[in-house]
Amino acid sequence: MSDALLTVDELSVDPVTVARRILGCDLVAPGEPGTGPVRLRIVEVEAYGGPETGRHPDPAAHGFGGPTPRNRVMFGRAGRLYVYRSYGIHLCLNVSAEADGEGAAVLLRAAEVLEGEDSVVRRRSRTRSSGIAAHRLAMGPGNLGAAVAADLADNGLDLCSPTSPLRLHRGAPLADDAVMCGPRVGITIATGRPWRFWIAGSPAVSAFRSGSAAVRRRRLAAGSIDAEGSDW
Repeated sequence: MSDALLTVDELSVDPVTVARRILGCDLVAPGEPGTGPVRLRIVEVEAYGGPETGRHPDPAAHGFGGPTPRNRVMFGRAGRLYVYRSYGIHLCLNVSAEADGEGAAVLLRAAEVLEGEDSVVRRRSRTRSSGIAAHRLAMGPGNLGAAVAADLADNGLDLCSPTSPLRLHRGAPLADDAVMCGPRVGITIATGRPWRFWIAGSPAVSAFRSGSAAVRRRRLAAGSIDAEGSDW
């Protein structure tokens, strides 16, 4: 584990490079009152580009149509936390990438709990009545958001600042053969880009589901946070 934070300069590059750079790093957040911090090792990420007129046009990205009040963090300085609500239920966490105005970000899809498991279990238990296997505590972007008690008010936090409640700490270097890549999960456009990266062999990596199937499943499951084996 490292106490060194990723820097703005390291994240001010294209989203695919940032996604690969974030993989294996640690997201640190406060634990429940009276407990120590929660520390998650990021084991799965997805890169998203920006508008059609930008350097990385990506029709699957929130920023493809340009800046809006919802996605403005994507278009700002790199290293900021972009939080959005998915399907009215889940809070998903993203790290802004590229230079100001480009609109790129990396979705944090899954993580392993390194510290603060008791806090994470308590948080996840508020949305589930049954026990959760340790490797599923932060599997899927919505579950990862719940593990750190994310809130829409966290939108725009500086993940590179030592005073931020949520911080992105440098991880140990990963060998090329430890990193896998493939299509992104749950989208119905630009589906062929291999912009999802994960650590080979991690049990916390979410299951791949194609966009159309995933969209139908999540709509049918609206009102339920997740099911065992869910990628959310």
